[in-house]
Amino acid sequence: MKVAVIGATGLVGNKMIQVLEERNFPVTELIPVASEKSVGKMISFKGKKYRIQSMHEAIESTPDIALFSAGGSVSIEYAEKFAARGTVVIDNSSAWRMHNHIKLIVPEVNGNILTPQDKIIANPNCSTIQMVMVLSPLHQHYQIKRVVVSTYQSVTGTGAQAVKQLMEERSGKQVTQRAYPYPIDLNVIPQIDIFLENEYTKEEMKMVNETKKILQDENLKITATAVRIPVIGGHSESVNIEFEKPFDLTELRDLLYHTPGVTIHDNKEEKSYPMPLNAHEKDDVFVGRIRRDDTLNNGLNLWIVADNLRKGAATNAIQIAELLLQKKFIKH
Repeated sequence: MKVAVIGATGLVGNKMIQVLEERNFPVTELIPVASEKSVGKMISFKGKKYRIQSMHEAIESTPDIALFSAGGSVSIEYAEKFAARGTVVIDNSSAWRMHNHIKLIVPEVNGNILTPQDKIIANPNCSTIQMVMVLSPLHQHYQIKRVVVSTYQSVTGTGAQAVKQLMEERSGKQVTQRAYPYPIDLNVIPQIDIFLENEYTKEEMKMVNETKKILQDENLKITATAVRIPVIGGHSESVNIEFEKPFDLTELRDLLYHTPGVTIHDNKEEKSYPMPLNAHEKDDVFVGRIRRDDTLNNGLNLWIVADNLRKGAATNAIQIAELLLQKKFIKH
């Protein structure tokens, strides 16, 4: 089982390698790929050293799986070249997510739609993944009419440079290179990605469009506000839902309690609720502050937190690969 990790030296690529090892994915040969300046350097995996390779070398190696996390332009340029050689590409960028012929997969939600013919599979946006993990069972039971979501997103979603900016600001050092146009420490920035013509940001519209695609319901009404906060290690979301059908709150909690990959932290007496601090380095999606919205007939408020580098990116991608093995779409 040859596995290539494209963007191996980035935050998500590095996390992919960590998660492959943790989950004991059956890798016989790791093919780490990074930019030309990193080619030839060594990285460790399961006690062995592997040389970082160029993209051309990796394509020639014909890996069984290529995990992409090197940005949309790299995915557009190279994903089809890997796929043409029979490699299954699992892409973490936004490049392929909204293409009609490409599946957008969260294994617990819609992994059943994968086929042996899927050679490029898209990994959803980190904020979308954690939200649909909770929305999916609720939609099946109560039929969601409208969702209003506000996100509180970690700097790790931007990358290593953003983490560096935050830590330099926090320690009072001169900021060497800015990931954001404003200070992020002791601040929040209500812009993630570029602004679009409709006044929403690209990140906000990703959540809208990807959620509809994953839940296979174009009639869903979704509106989002995405905000960057000075946190390392997890995204948080305040989610307001209006259902078509009435619900019993105890039954709804029980439904979420029995949803694979979802953990409820919701006990007001113990002040128990999800926080990035608790979700850091965990694969589950945590939900709490579950309560009725009394201003709506069938309204609900939730607070959802997940580690954006794990379930929001690396772990979800590797769970897709595990599902492909389980279905015997990839032989090893």
